[in-house]
Amino acid sequence: MRVFLPAALILLWLTGTAIGGPYFGRVAEVSSNDQTTYLPESADATAVQELLGEFNDSDTIPAVVVATSDSELSESQLTAIEDAVAQLPEISGVQDDLSPVITSEDGLAVQAFVPIGSEEELGAIVEEISETLRADLPDLEVFVTGPAGFTADLAAGFEGIDGLLLAVSLAAVFLILIVVYRSLLLPLAVLATSVFALTVSLLTVWWLAYADILLLSGQTQGILFILVIGAATDYSLLYVARYREALRVHQDKWTASWKGLRGSFEPILASGGTVIAGLLCLLLSDLKSNSTLGPVASIGILFAMASALTFLPAILFILGRAAFWPRRPRFEPEVVAAEDGIPSRGIWARTGRAVERRPRRIWIATTLVLFLGAVGVTQLDAQGVPQSELVLGESQARDGQVALGEHFPGGSGSPAYVVTEEGSLQSTADVLLENSGVDGVTVVTDDDAGSAPVDAEGVSAFGPPGTPAPEPLVIDGSIMLQATLTEAADSAAAQDTVRELRDSYADADSEVLVGGVTATAIDTNDAAIDDRNLIIPLVLVVILLILMMLLRSVLAPVLLVLTTVLSFATALGVSALVFNGVFEFPGADPTVPLYGFVFLVALGIDYNIFLMTRVREESLSHGTRRGVIRGLTVTGGVITSAGIVLAATFAALSVIPILFLVQIAFIVAFGVLLDTFLVRALLVPALVYDIGPAVWWPSKLAKGDRGGSDQRLRSGTAGN
Repeated sequence: MRVFLPAALILLWLTGTAIGGPYFGRVAEVSSNDQTTYLPESADATAVQELLGEFNDSDTIPAVVVATSDSELSESQLTAIEDAVAQLPEISGVQDDLSPVITSEDGLAVQAFVPIGSEEELGAIVEEISETLRADLPDLEVFVTGPAGFTADLAAGFEGIDGLLLAVSLAAVFLILIVVYRSLLLPLAVLATSVFALTVSLLTVWWLAYADILLLSGQTQGILFILVIGAATDYSLLYVARYREALRVHQDKWTASWKGLRGSFEPILASGGTVIAGLLCLLLSDLKSNSTLGPVASIGILFAMASALTFLPAILFILGRAAFWPRRPRFEPEVVAAEDGIPSRGIWARTGRAVERRPRRIWIATTLVLFLGAVGVTQLDAQGVPQSELVLGESQARDGQVALGEHFPGGSGSPAYVVTEEGSLQSTADVLLENSGVDGVTVVTDDDAGSAPVDAEGVSAFGPPGTPAPEPLVIDGSIMLQATLTEAADSAAAQDTVRELRDSYADADSEVLVGGVTATAIDTNDAAIDDRNLIIPLVLVVILLILMMLLRSVLAPVLLVLTTVLSFATALGVSALVFNGVFEFPGADPTVPLYGFVFLVALGIDYNIFLMTRVREESLSHGTRRGVIRGLTVTGGVITSAGIVLAATFAALSVIPILFLVQIAFIVAFGVLLDTFLVRALLVPALVYDIGPAVWWPSKLAKGDRGGSDQRLRSGTAGN
């Protein structure tokens, strides 16, 4: 039994990893970065997007090709441009129905709309279009922008998730574990625990996404990778610490394994359960990008706990004390008894003595420092960022949009789509034409013309005078108008225009829906803000209830949640100052504070759980104040190591050049370090020590101590 059970567990995880390993290269098969996929079903932009395929009879993504010159384009240059564009359908994935080449009023630029099959490899196609046109038009500056260009940029930004992100995060964890353990085998065992948890998680998520049960995006995938590696490593560190303690008092490694499991099972289960509960609150989000992250990340945390509580104990049982080589823990029960289980030397012993001497000064000082940092929250701009700013670094699509705006209406290539009833065509068009933010309006037609311009007199005729105007395409009694905006589709000015149009149509006799790129951004931001206001309070309540059940107390959980919230506010405030003053970011997505809150509060509570479960355990035998010092001294090393590992893994997200992930990386990494070195190391122990047994109210522990030890300790700190 002692050999069979560990061997069976190791074999089970090896099998799961062998099956799941190849799926790291197949995530693109089941993921999507299309924003409209994640919008609420009730959003206007969602309804318009569903109708768009019927009106266009095409499942393509438009690319906008822009060519510019320093001098007015000659006839020969225009001919060369037309010939080059006409050859683009020879590229696999480019559709035949190209638009005519349009010359700007200043004669310095041209644009053309190139439809690309949405199921094709956008990044490769956009790059080939760009290279082909630049080779054919060497004397012009050529860009590929529009929806296809920006989607290609996003896809390129997420390309490093399977390789670079994973390599950087695992390398960072491995180096930290080498320093922590000064061993080779133990870091490899812990790293294997994380990798196996991630692989089986990805395998599970992949098949759920394949069955359309879950949605998966590059953003969700990146967070899943980091969260599982960080959490599994943290849980492993806790078990290793308990196992090492047990090996010092038990010669038999089987007994030590069970002792380590009993000591780590409750805090790991409570910690993981808290994170999962917080993540599952995201299911109430209207945005599917949020609601789908909850179950995806929860699956990862579940396997992280399972791996740390099954695979790691099994592999460490097989290795025994050799896992810690060259610093093998000795069997020395006499020494442990003499130390009373608590080291008397080291940084955490000194920290404990400092807390014991001046608890009140410490918790007041640390609270003031945190409040000072939290003031920066007022500088956080989390109202959304333009699509062109989502990818950091160079961007052909962004440069192309700038060039487009210099010579054409800024919204060219990304129109606002307006759906209305057939009989309301002219009244709907009039509202568009009267808005100064709209440059031109067309109506989708029922023939090969595609669309026809609309003016104050109705649908204008194509061709020679007297040619009948094309009939609008009518689907279920509705028609579609396309409005070209004067400003870039992802700009604040364009959003203002779309909001004005929606307000104008609010009192119309018929229902009018406004969709498109700009409307999608508006609906996404509005839903994200609503989600933030709903989910943040809910997460706090859920975590508070879990802590109350775990610690059998009311006051202690309230204090722990308050300190964690203050720590989050400080992390967000400092991050806002860094984003604005150092990195000069254009702003932040509304979901950045929400994700930062969910991760920091849930993970920050983890360290408080690790600390306070040990403090409660020690308090049962030694009294609350002595239990605080003992708990801090014993858990200091493992929790600090866990915090550094988690901060390093989240910091690894910054290698992916996506603004959202870089901001989340900084907020969570800084916040975790803040929790580790300030909140959990000083604020919480000092506050609990100062309050004494009453912190456990209303449990029996609040009624006093074992042998009056708390009273004697407290009298020695009078005046603090």
